[in-house]
Amino acid sequence: MTTIQPATPSGARSTTGERAAPVTLDDVRAAAARIAGIAHRTPVLTSRTLNRRVGAEVFLKCENFQRVGAFKFRGAYNTIAQLSAEELRRGVAAYSSGNHAQAVALAARLLGAPAVILMPEDAPESKRAATLGYGAEVVTYDRYTGDREAIGRKLAEDRGLTLVPPYEHPQIIAGQGTVGLELIEEVGALNALVTPVGGGGLMAGCATAVRGIDPAVRTIGVEPAAGDDYKRSLEAGHRVRVPVPHTIADGQALETPGELTFSINRRLLDEVVLVSDDEIREAMAFAFTHLKIVVEPSGATGLAALLAGRVASVPERVGVVISGGNVDPGRFASLVGAG
Repeated sequence: MTTIQPATPSGARSTTGERAAPVTLDDVRAAAARIAGIAHRTPVLTSRTLNRRVGAEVFLKCENFQRVGAFKFRGAYNTIAQLSAEELRRGVAAYSSGNHAQAVALAARLLGAPAVILMPEDAPESKRAATLGYGAEVVTYDRYTGDREAIGRKLAEDRGLTLVPPYEHPQIIAGQGTVGLELIEEVGALNALVTPVGGGGLMAGCATAVRGIDPAVRTIGVEPAAGDDYKRSLEAGHRVRVPVPHTIADGQALETPGELTFSINRRLLDEVVLVSDDEIREAMAFAFTHLKIVVEPSGATGLAALLAGRVASVPERVGVVISGGNVDPGRFASLVGAG
């Protein structure tokens, strides 16, 4: 197995003796240049109905319009594009519940590398089919009894592949941070940024970008109430493990934050709020009815937090990341109908 090496070693020390940040605004800007013309520069939507309901000016960064239907393509391409010719020839491996799987599969195809993806047996069929459609091999495991990281590492080692993690690497984080960078470039200064939190890579990257531009921006993470590992971890001051969550937000059904992402988010994330599955359904229905867009459960948690009043003292200008839209028609109809 090949280990992806960061451009600047994580934890390197500066000339002053202080530990350097593993990801910087310059890293995010470099990632933006690397993915330019390949990743979509996704639209920012606004809604007067949403603004009136929330009592603020809300800007929705719609990564459901990104390639593979989610923000994950940014980090995957930024990372795989920096592999050597030999590493690309041998191929890449990844573990994911769906969106990172599709992102790695597409990025690998575009860069001429074979891909093997480890996915949970209960991953949405639409995400599994899309991953296969991008040309990757899919290997499954039981998410409730198996350790995906250990299984993924062994799979990569056995086959001599480069493992591309879903969030635990500076190049992945820098790529995801281009979401926040683009949002600021598009709409200007924000008072707050609301972002779904799963493994923490999206928030770590976006917080690095927006706080690098304006340290006063308030950063708010959102996770499903059934899987509150990030909230508990921030409150405890160290990573906390919870049972595998049972939630419709499958992209956020994790047991514990990533080590690297948590080290960044401890510094840059102001708070984490929780939303119920019913509140997520309501947000999906709101987006469909008022914005005319389809959002997957994990992608809707940021919007759900605003609609449900989970964010206290909403400031004047708020950015919200809609992180993905990968949900098949039948599941979408059943979820929105249930809401």
